[in-house]
Amino acid sequence: MSHDAGLNTPTEGGDHPAGWRDDWTSGPPVSAARHRTPPDALDFPTLTYEVTGRVARITFNRPAHGNAITADTPRDIAAAVEHADLDPRVHVILLSGRGKGFCGGYDLGMFAERWEDPGADETGKATHQVSVDGTVLDPLVQATNHDPAGQWDPMVDYAMMSRNGRGFASLLHADKPVVAKLHGFCIAGGTDIALHCDQIITADDVRIGYPPVRVWGVPSTGLWAHRIGDQRAKRMLFTGDSIDGKTALDWGLAVESVPAERLDEVVEDYVARIARMPINQLMMIKLALNSALLSQGVATSAMVSTVFDGVSRHTREGYAFQTRSATAGFKQAVRERDEPFGDWRGTPKQ
Repeated sequence: MSHDAGLNTPTEGGDHPAGWRDDWTSGPPVSAARHRTPPDALDFPTLTYEVTGRVARITFNRPAHGNAITADTPRDIAAAVEHADLDPRVHVILLSGRGKGFCGGYDLGMFAERWEDPGADETGKATHQVSVDGTVLDPLVQATNHDPAGQWDPMVDYAMMSRNGRGFASLLHADKPVVAKLHGFCIAGGTDIALHCDQIITADDVRIGYPPVRVWGVPSTGLWAHRIGDQRAKRMLFTGDSIDGKTALDWGLAVESVPAERLDEVVEDYVARIARMPINQLMMIKLALNSALLSQGVATSAMVSTVFDGVSRHTREGYAFQTRSATAGFKQAVRERDEPFGDWRGTPKQ
């Protein structure tokens, strides 16, 4: 039998070198539908999706806004992951961001200053894939629920934020390995996304942290202690300080950290190595290893942290921060929050 034909049964091709590396789409039952292939590329409101060889590339695509998270981002991630999971050609998923950084977190200026539709594009036109009008995802509903002069319903807050968490968690629960490539910055909500990935590779000079813990935020996915341990998680979250890629590697958050100019090369080499593995092997290994992580109570951590994230926006300090943002602008409020810690960079995302 020829090499191109692949191995249709486990007893065929004993003289066929390394036949287990053949594309599994060459054998039944997938081969029966080989003329019906999933899409190679898709565009979403906040990201792009592209399949090259055995790699599905999910790339945040709001570079002018630091790839800041909008209402569409969690749904876009979940949809893209589902495409990759179902595509028999894909062995590994690579998550990255265009522009100067991976992700600057939630575009909170929209919330703290104006409460405009966070799912709108630059023209103001809504880009939601599903209707949100009158639901907990409706910005008007959230604005009313966050009015300091009104009454806060914590479960309206939780219903919205928990859906974001579930969208991000699709990366952790994906059938196939997910590698995150971090450059520039991965801040606040950006870390909520990255920490759900199976492996993180960073540039040495990347900035990783959760400054909103200083006021108006708690990491809603609750993954920090699970990823880097109690002591180091508290070191970051008791101050809101950020770390670089080298520290992330030392602390076990990243699997590798390299000079920025070598990041693409190193990541491409790594995902190519993963892609040589059979899909079923990758799925079994990920499920086996995730069972240990999930047994630590990740779901409970996320639930508690999401509730506390909402609470943090309805304390005396949280209302004061929101009022200051509405009066002086979110950028100025963030500056006043961060300057005493010595890490004000002028970014309005988080």
